Amino acid sequence: MSNAAKQIEATVRATNGKGAARAVRLEGRVPAVIYGGGVEPTSISLDFNATKKLIFAGHFLTTVFEVNVDGKKIRVIPRDYQLDPIRDQPLHVDFLRLTAGQKIKVEVPVHVINQLVSPGIKRGGAVNLVRHSIEMMVPPDAIPEGVNVDLTGIDIGKSIHVSMIKLPENCSVVDKTDFTILTIVATGGMKDAAAAEPAAPAAAAKAAPAKK
Repeated sequence: MSNAAKQIEATVRATNGKGAARAVRLEGRVPAVIYGGGVEPTSISLDFNATKKLIFAGHFLTTVFEVNVDGKKIRVIPRDYQLDPIRDQPLHVDFLRLTAGQKIKVEVPVHVINQLVSPGIKRGGAVNLVRHSIEMMVPPDAIPEGVNVDLTGIDIGKSIHVSMIKLPENCSVVDKTDFTILTIVATGGMKDAAAAEPAAPAAAAKAAPAKK
């Protein structure tokens, strides 16, 4: 993923609290805060339309931004945002201030590859994806788009654990257990066919005429 910082304009908010935030929204702006980095949080406001566009463009929580706060640029990454439950409009954004050498915690999606060369899939099995994403510590400027899980040679009944995959460079998994990412399982049709097989010879024997 290209993680060059995107630019976003902001202004400092002089006051905090629900009343102040409501006033900011009435001005067509979104209240936000920048925290972390060993300094006091900075309360800011963002342009409503620009913020809404950024949120709904996707990958908002894994995008590095350079916020221009009244002429001072601060490198950040969004940690959370609130939307109006009825109108889906942004109500508030939390940013984490980034510092040199820092790693951040993100959810990296799992990408399953080479399904067509999996013996289990060829036999009619299915992927049971236990983990759709993996929580990882990553450099802010090198947030991976995903973690590839290769099904080459994986048969029915086999599982892939986190220790079996190659992690992106300079990234580590938060959960230190060797957890299961996916398994290849038999489908209902396969189970029904297997259950019917032993009954076939018995049925044939019953149909055969008795010897005199």
